[in-house]
Amino acid sequence: MAVPKRRVSHSRSAMRRTHYKITLKKPVKDSDGSWKMPHMVNPNTGEYKN
Repeated sequence: MAVPKRRVSHSRSAMRRTHYKITLKKPVKDSDGSWKMPHMVNPNTGEYKN
């Protein structure tokens, strides 16, 4: 079984985690031309679509 020979340093862990980024959702244009956030119900039409 593969087991690490040495402890992973804090800087090495941080270097690995630099790619874990949070991306903000951007508004999308709905079928009626209004803007809404993705995966949310359109308040004007009541339509749910990406």
